[in-house]
Amino acid sequence: MDKKNSGVGVLDKAVAILSTLESGPHSLAELVAATGIARPTAHRLAVALEFHRLVTRDLHGRFVLGLRSGELAAAAGEDRLLAVAAPALAALRDATGESAQLYRRQGDVRICVAVAERLSGLRDSVPVGSALTMQAGSGAQVLLAWEDSERIHKGLHNARFTAAQLSAVRRRGWAQSVGEREAGVASVSAPVRGPNNKVIAAVGISGPMERLGRQPGRLHAAAVAATAARLSEHIANS
Repeated sequence: MDKKNSGVGVLDKAVAILSTLESGPHSLAELVAATGIARPTAHRLAVALEFHRLVTRDLHGRFVLGLRSGELAAAAGEDRLLAVAAPALAALRDATGESAQLYRRQGDVRICVAVAERLSGLRDSVPVGSALTMQAGSGAQVLLAWEDSERIHKGLHNARFTAAQLSAVRRRGWAQSVGEREAGVASVSAPVRGPNNKVIAAVGISGPMERLGRQPGRLHAAAVAATAARLSEHIANS
């Protein structure tokens, strides 16, 4: 038997769709082209996976991986990043005095998958599971900066940052934003890398501009970048 074929055809096709979506959003036509599955079958399976939250749609109606896949991985204890995120974010919060978050991109949004809130005083609260824009904020900059040129070009449409800013992010290894995502909020983020040095998440801190100022990177880029490096090293060595 083909190692890629379990003998349960419908399951193999569903897994083929999920595997294809690992690389990013796909329209139905793109799913059909990538998997070789007949269009009616691909549509039926994708909609069924969507019902079970294994697949969802982005703002353009394309299919992307859904939150359920991440929930299953976390429940099974297989998500190596989330397993070490909590203590790393708590340490970053304690070092900077600001709320710390971890984001993953999902289609046209970024999802907050872990957080360590500032314990008291004025803070920027982002609950786990929140879907934030990919068009503003230092986390969005980090998650877009190392994509291929076509995705960067698309991602810059209506974005509150520029190609020149993303180039600076790649050069220095971190991003900052001041009032981009929300008035009065500043943030600093850095990339977490997985296999093949691919950016798989963005770790960062956020808080009020009155504490962070207009150049928050000067205060906290070193701590944020160090946390990102530790998380990346953990992934590499796991």
